[in-house]
Amino acid sequence: MPDGGAIAVNQTAPETDQPDVHTDQALGDRAGFRLAAFGAVLIVVLFAGYGLGRLNQSTTKATNTPIPPSESQPHNHGAAQNTTMGAAVAGQSLSESGLTLVPEGSTFAANRPQRLSFRIAGPGGAPITTYAIVHDKPLHLIVVRRDLSGFQHLHPTMAADGTWSIELTLAEPGVYRMIADFTATLGGRQLPVALGSDLTVAGDYAPRALPAAAKTATADQFTAAYEGTPTTTATQPILVTVTGPDGRPAALEPYLAAYGHLVVLRQGDLAYVHVHPEPALVDGKVKFWLAMPSPGAYRMFFDFQVAGQVHTAAWTAAIG
Repeated sequence: MPDGGAIAVNQTAPETDQPDVHTDQALGDRAGFRLAAFGAVLIVVLFAGYGLGRLNQSTTKATNTPIPPSESQPHNHGAAQNTTMGAAVAGQSLSESGLTLVPEGSTFAANRPQRLSFRIAGPGGAPITTYAIVHDKPLHLIVVRRDLSGFQHLHPTMAADGTWSIELTLAEPGVYRMIADFTATLGGRQLPVALGSDLTVAGDYAPRALPAAAKTATADQFTAAYEGTPTTTATQPILVTVTGPDGRPAALEPYLAAYGHLVVLRQGDLAYVHVHPEPALVDGKVKFWLAMPSPGAYRMFFDFQVAGQVHTAAWTAAIG
């Protein structure tokens, strides 16, 4: 049976024994056009709804499902990947992710205690005053001379106005690097960053040659040795053993919520990598996972605690 439009048209047409082929064809074309248009509109609506659903789903995932970093993997606050295979580095910039390290003074006298003060300025220039506690501290400060001697891992305190300060002694003349490693809290979100700046000690600078590569080092009366081979192509396990003067394994204690802390600095630009170990000892050994950023020479600093006293062992690693 023809549709309603066809009936209305045919009722006004003159009666004839033969059907009006042209009129019926025109009516069919119009009906087909209406069906095609309706189908096109339906398809557009469906695809629009699908696209909106995809957009909303993507936004929700990006906003509500952040991927937290693993504390036992190499992590660098706000760092950018600088090689195609190796770990990212940090601490090379004074400003990053909208945050800026602002030292109040950068000149020191050799081997004399002096107050080091600085602020972390936010995007608008105001000091940041809220920080997340990471490994028992809101901010970790690394200080080392540019020849990779004189390493210190410190924890300054913050005043109510956002000024950080600590008594610092730099033993010898030269240029030192300070690296502030922290996680700022901004607008309810956490922003991990490591910012760096130079400190200068006046006097005759006599740079020290980097010690030869070795996997064993002494730290006071202790000996620290590591197993494993760091590379740039994969994250490798590094197991550290600490023995006392009697040759027996030392009774390691948690220090800053971990059995050890490993800071790796690259010779030349002092690129910074900071890793934490697995939570539990592995057969009495401290287990890290480490990837090097690039070929080159590195100094690896290992902090550990025995009988309430913190010690630091250091190794040189040559990465081909």
